[in-house]
Amino acid sequence: MYPMESSSYPYLGLLLVLGSICAALVQFLKPRDLKSPGGTKRWAMPPGPAGLPVLGNLRQMMQARRGPVALNNWLASLIPYGEMVTLHMGSRTWVMLNSDRVVSELIAKRGKVTNERPHMPVASDLVSNGKRTVIRQEEEWREGRRVMHQLLSGSNLKVYAGMQELESVDMLRLYLREPGLWYAHNFRYATSVLYRIVMGYPLNKTTQQLDDYQRVTIEFVSTINRSYVDFFPSFSKLPHALQPWRRFWARMGSFHRHVFQEWWKPIKAAVSNGAAPPSFVRDVLLHPDIRYSGDDEEAMYLATSVMAAGGDNTRMTMNTFLMAMLSHPEAQTRAREEIDRVCTVDQSIRLPRMSDLSEMPYVAAMIKEVLRWRPTVPIVPPHQLTENLEIDGYFIPAGTCFLINSIALSKEFDNAQEFQPERWIDGSETRTTANFWGFGGGRRVCVGWKVAEQALFIAYARLLYCFELSPDGLIDDTRLNHQVIGEPFPVKATIRSARHASLIEEEASKYEKSFSTFGATAK
Repeated sequence: MYPMESSSYPYLGLLLVLGSICAALVQFLKPRDLKSPGGTKRWAMPPGPAGLPVLGNLRQMMQARRGPVALNNWLASLIPYGEMVTLHMGSRTWVMLNSDRVVSELIAKRGKVTNERPHMPVASDLVSNGKRTVIRQEEEWREGRRVMHQLLSGSNLKVYAGMQELESVDMLRLYLREPGLWYAHNFRYATSVLYRIVMGYPLNKTTQQLDDYQRVTIEFVSTINRSYVDFFPSFSKLPHALQPWRRFWARMGSFHRHVFQEWWKPIKAAVSNGAAPPSFVRDVLLHPDIRYSGDDEEAMYLATSVMAAGGDNTRMTMNTFLMAMLSHPEAQTRAREEIDRVCTVDQSIRLPRMSDLSEMPYVAAMIKEVLRWRPTVPIVPPHQLTENLEIDGYFIPAGTCFLINSIALSKEFDNAQEFQPERWIDGSETRTTANFWGFGGGRRVCVGWKVAEQALFIAYARLLYCFELSPDGLIDDTRLNHQVIGEPFPVKATIRSARHASLIEEEASKYEKSFSTFGATAK
């Protein structure tokens, strides 16, 4: 198996030679007139840091990508340049978006011309076989988006809420019995609901299968804007003999496809045999009347990518939530008091329900604040401009790529380093995407944001109602590492009382029977 943190660095010398040749040709052949195609205005790009010949600022970003702290520090260092920062990385020009105002203007309001993804020969072609929806270019992306919208919105949300409540009971039971494996319970919970929605069955995978699936997701995310080749996409047109980096990335892509097939083939067989329960795969992707235009391979990548993206983002956010509770115990206390007022009445206790959301504004606001306080995705996948654009006196040419700097956006608040959910209690705390870019934006906004919001709310509320969360060792809330499968930091989850333990066991005893009402045999 390839090492997880490998990259195309061993071929940097070859890339620099090729890049220098390409850069020289570009400089020789490009027109000397810097006017825009309209003929009256010259291109004027936002300011940015100086870079190296050929590579531009690419080396700076690659060095920053070697660790989460380094990346966050580099992104923060770009804030003084302004709301928009020009970076020359490889053969493309990039503009980092550093404020809510410009993200709203460019990604949301002008989404018609900023919706495209740039071609990424490594992350998309070699690692994803050109099939992962999140980085597909618009023409191929549109069909996947259409069917995902059917899956993750509308009346389906009420059905999913019931599943999330049931799976959260299983999570509580695991926390009660094996509290030291809290990080594994978070991942299992995040994955189990989506597996049931997409595949139709309760999650029945081995620990190794779950570890492999988590590894695939972590690896894929790490490939976006990671390889030098994706910044010099013309290199992908060279004869394969001149692309020594292909072997490493292709092996990674083959492993990812193998893991996806392990999860896909049993479901496809059940659908073919008429034995599959209701699910996204049975009722949409493989249903003859829905007319999904993708082939079997595309259906597999779409189904598994929905689970991978939704599950891993939820896992990371839940881990960040626990870190916030450890480092800000006053927020934990305030949230628990709010939950107790709703769920503890006349000495009787019950678990929080999804219907309690409107009565728990502080807990609801925690969803946004966790994502703002320590963004799980510091740089949102890039958008590419398809038409020339003018904004704030700048004239930006088509082909320029935009990156949302989540670290910069997270600092546009008073006391930005503090965890203060109350900053979001303004009537929109139950709508996670309102005035917030944690799920992306524009036409590329995550279609499953409402499913994620529900999953996070019920998990936060139930964990806080049943457990006291405290550090079980030294912690540093500025050094969160989501790229590990093991324990990222030490947590002690202590049941609040014997009554709360009994409540969990009572609800867990109903788990298997209740889950069968959703059309599958329970675990």
